[in-house]
Amino acid sequence: MALDLNDPELEFADLVTAYQSWVMAVINDEKLGGEPLLSDELVDDALNAMRFLPDVVTSAIETTLARVYDVDPDELASLLYPEE
Repeated sequence: MALDLNDPELEFADLVTAYQSWVMAVINDEKLGGEPLLSDELVDDALNAMRFLPDVVTSAIETTLARVYDVDPDELASLLYPEE
């Protein structure tokens, strides 16, 4: 389900969930080797969510998930934001 930023029912939690889902999918696909979860829709939703989430929130999500899945935070950052 793609985020509809014009939906008056859209809540902050929806933005957090969209960003969190993307980070978890990247960790799964790149580090855990599970069935691929990353999709264009997840990426689009995360990018849209990032426009409205404070940096401290995205950083907290990344840090927490890196700890939970035992991924080095710097490595996770390079997976999420590869230098092109």
